[in-house]
Amino acid sequence: MAKKKKREAEEAKSEWIVTYSDMVTLMLCFFVALFNPDDPSPTQLQQLISAFNSIGMGASTGGNTISSGKSADLGNTIMSLPSMERGKSMGTALKRAMSLFEPEIKSNKVRVTQTERGVIISLASDLFFGPASAEINYEDSRDILLRLGSLLNSQELTGRRFRVEGHTDGSDTDPSIWPSNWELSTARSLAVLHYLADIGVDENRFQVAGFAATMPISRDDTPEGRANNRRVDIVILDEAHL
Repeated sequence: MAKKKKREAEEAKSEWIVTYSDMVTLMLCFFVALFNPDDPSPTQLQQLISAFNSIGMGASTGGNTISSGKSADLGNTIMSLPSMERGKSMGTALKRAMSLFEPEIKSNKVRVTQTERGVIISLASDLFFGPASAEINYEDSRDILLRLGSLLNSQELTGRRFRVEGHTDGSDTDPSIWPSNWELSTARSLAVLHYLADIGVDENRFQVAGFAATMPISRDDTPEGRANNRRVDIVILDEAHL
């Protein structure tokens, strides 16, 4: 009878391991939900997995469930998934663009952002074009466009598609030059496309659009806001938005 009670007491003491294991599993799910695959390298990912493997090892020899299996032996790992590779290349493109255009970003000549559409490199129209003109100011913008071309031709963007989008402010155009801002915004997009094609970027990878003043990023009732809205965006497209 005493042995039975002792055995029951020992079983009761070990029941906490089940609750502890559930807690660790929930923690793993939480951090996986927060995990951004764009930034870490495969080595960092392995370190993360190893950290979870080691949780609770001092209390129990069980629970070591995150390990390579037969599928991994065949090369089927999380980092080999096509979506992971695409996400990694987009993250690399964002970091490289931020580095390439760092001086221009600081002076507000170029903006680099990332949205669900992809990586967007915004060129301030006032730097690249004269007032009401679609002729590129090569003297002031050649170096920026050459760096942009090298980014679009880089290995990590092989197979990616791009969109050149022209934007104006809401001011009326001179009808003797442009019937409306639609023509002006489209002409500026085409001018940037032709220059990039001339320096070796495959024009078949591009789409072109002109949005006039329909997609402002600032209020259009101040000189600063209108200057922000006058821009040409080069979008490195995410595959979901081709």
